[in-house]
Amino acid sequence: MTLTPPDFPHDVAAVREATDRLLVSVSKLDDAAIGEPSLLPGWTRGHVLAHLARNADALGNLLTWARTDVRTPMYASAEARERDIEQGADRPLAAQLEDLRESAARFDAAMEALPEARRAFEVEMRNGVVERADRLPLRRLAELELHHVDLGVGHTVDQLSPAFIDRELDFLSAIKFAGHPDLPPLELCAADGRRWRTGRTATGPDAAAAPLVVTGSAADLVGWLTGRGDGAELDSHGCVLPAVPPL
Repeated sequence: MTLTPPDFPHDVAAVREATDRLLVSVSKLDDAAIGEPSLLPGWTRGHVLAHLARNADALGNLLTWARTDVRTPMYASAEARERDIEQGADRPLAAQLEDLRESAARFDAAMEALPEARRAFEVEMRNGVVERADRLPLRRLAELELHHVDLGVGHTVDQLSPAFIDRELDFLSAIKFAGHPDLPPLELCAADGRRWRTGRTATGPDAAAAPLVVTGSAADLVGWLTGRGDGAELDSHGCVLPAVPPL
């Protein structure tokens, strides 16, 4: 299955809606809950929220790069990224909410400021991956939706919109894990009959081998591939589900 082309105005609107949902959930917490463990090992809810705020600024930097053609990296350094998350994790709820709102507003302004003529401009993300500017809203949307799940506040993968699930499954299969050396050749089959191929490319004597077929709902496939589900609801047709590399 080919990657769905970006729809920039639609994706901008989706980011705004996901941001609003996140803010509603976070506003129901209290200072004690911010310091409690999230569903991500080693991170409290405060770590997740600090990361989301800094990610908004980081992706905003890339949008500025695309708009101005002046190289603007996501983060000053890997060390600075980690330090900012740690320093922001222990803040009280009011400070977390203010930072989330203000960083989201800056990212929204950066999306609005990107001219249509610059949307195909390519920038480099922190992991060296080259990405088009008009796909950065989708990158932000995935951060918002998946980390909303990680907060452990009752927002689950099953509650994510079908439109997001479909776009994320396209991305995971066609970009993130396509050709990945640590994931065997896979054929992902949704309950409605749609299929995706991903994982490493079989070569040599294994080139003719059939891929491992994994069947289930699109939401369960996304949950498994993103580490937000153990794959218990998936059918691997008698084979053991492989370990999925971290995102």
